[in-house]
Amino acid sequence: MYRCLATSLLGRGVPRPPFIPTAFRAGSGGCSRWEEEKTNDGVKWKQLEHKGPYFVPLYEPLPDDVQFYYDGKPLKLSLATEEIATFYAKMLDHEYTTKEIFQNNFFNDWRKEMTPQEQEIIKQLDKCDFREIHKYFVDKNEARKALSKEEKQKLKEEADKIQEEYGYCILDGHREKIGNFKTEPPGLFRGRGDHPKMGMLKKRIMPEDVIINCSKDSKIPEPPVGHKWKEVRFDNTVTWLASWTENIQNSLKYIMLNPSSKLKGEKDWQKFEVARRLKDVVHKIRAQYQADWKSKEMKKRQRAVALYFIDKLALRAGNEKEEGETADTVGCCSLRVEHIKLHSELDGQEHVVEFDFLGKDSIRYYNKVSVEKPVFKNLQLFMKNKDPGDDLFDRLSTVILNKHLQELMNGLTAKVFRTYNASITLQEQLKALTNPEDSVAGKLLSYNRANRAVAILCNHQRSTPKTFEKSMQNLQTKIDAKKEQLEKARQELEEAEDELKDKKDAKAEANVQKKKKLLERLKEQLVKLNVQATDKEENKQIALGTSKLNYLDPRISIAWCKKFGVPIEKIFNKTQREKFAWAIDMTDEDFEF
Repeated sequence: MYRCLATSLLGRGVPRPPFIPTAFRAGSGGCSRWEEEKTNDGVKWKQLEHKGPYFVPLYEPLPDDVQFYYDGKPLKLSLATEEIATFYAKMLDHEYTTKEIFQNNFFNDWRKEMTPQEQEIIKQLDKCDFREIHKYFVDKNEARKALSKEEKQKLKEEADKIQEEYGYCILDGHREKIGNFKTEPPGLFRGRGDHPKMGMLKKRIMPEDVIINCSKDSKIPEPPVGHKWKEVRFDNTVTWLASWTENIQNSLKYIMLNPSSKLKGEKDWQKFEVARRLKDVVHKIRAQYQADWKSKEMKKRQRAVALYFIDKLALRAGNEKEEGETADTVGCCSLRVEHIKLHSELDGQEHVVEFDFLGKDSIRYYNKVSVEKPVFKNLQLFMKNKDPGDDLFDRLSTVILNKHLQELMNGLTAKVFRTYNASITLQEQLKALTNPEDSVAGKLLSYNRANRAVAILCNHQRSTPKTFEKSMQNLQTKIDAKKEQLEKARQELEEAEDELKDKKDAKAEANVQKKKKLLERLKEQLVKLNVQATDKEENKQIALGTSKLNYLDPRISIAWCKKFGVPIEKIFNKTQREKFAWAIDMTDEDFEF
């Protein structure tokens, strides 16, 4: 076990100054700011100072030569009405504007913001012509792309200046980066899937909507001239800097610290440590829910079957939602009878459950799973005398389930199972797939395959990118060209070897060695391109990023990189490395989840 200097000094009775790291943890590479002294009284910070949010600029009216037309005639709109018209115009080439619910919600909200005179004229959306406005923004976007290097640099400097002023805070003496320091611009709500509120107007956030959170002894941020804050709080038990309620779903929005900040890092660390603790008791929990399949209480049986699915299939628990507020998405606890079908035998397997429902973000979950016989029998019982729209687990809720899990292990929730199973799966897959003799490209293919196993488990799907076919064609062109280069290099090597047989001099020998090196380099490049093509094809409908950022303990990946000589930047980009700085600081190659 290693010890750092601070720990050593503390052991000799030297008083602990602020921000001295505490004792080293197992699997760590040393002490760091991630291991500074923490309090257990719910206090997250002692001092917090910041500038408040950066408000998006006010709307600039369209040029006089860009017209809106109604029923074929140009119509000058009031400023507020025109701004909302631009939101729709910008989206004309998007599929959202083809959806009836989007169109209806937009038009209803738009009319509410019109002047009485405009309301008298504009009564039908299909008589509105936004094409000229749309073209204006397309041209503006193209012009921005075509800016000179100097002009782009000037814009970057302006953005950097805003970032420098609003993008940092002082937290307990540390200068920390803020995540989303800008308020969201007004626009049209999109939502996920077939959201019932898509197309509704997201209103502009004003200072009067914003609650500021900072320390009493700090300089309270000044609101923009002529405005005031909704409220100023001094709550050091939360980590947000500012908050407001958005108008579509009445949900709270926050300005938070950047993922690379110390507090965010600690939260991540704690999340994965809870999942690691589950490893020590999961066999007992599984034994318990298996026993509860035969319980005399229906509530216990339903809880046990749901927990089996959450554990075995990494299903989300699901939360109760207000009808009409969100898309019709469900999790395990909110499954309805219509979401599953039971097959005594299917495709040569017994006791098969066929799932078909919309999960988070309206991603379809479709799976056929062979389950334990008691689970199958219980599902038959739960479905008996119920209509398709009835709850499958009518005696269960996420709250009830999580309360039970807390009794089994402190800090345990249904979500922890997802983190635990994702991380364990990655670690096991990496052990099974990694060949130490492979090139870095080969090892990365193994890593992505291991990550893909997790993404499939967690149902992290995506639509095949529109550019997929074209990018694959481009890649294949590169592969074909590389093969031609390789064949040419082989011929040149043969010619050089023939020349060496005739001349047998140093110059001919050097030429042979040169041709051999070229051939080997081209072989490596071809292997790398082929691996890239395989990887791209296998990942076309799988989203690897979600599990990597949220469910996989980053220490598993970092330990793997160190053990097999793979640069960490090949796995985590710059933003991800900043987010997982705590893990990079403390992980060695022997780390085990």
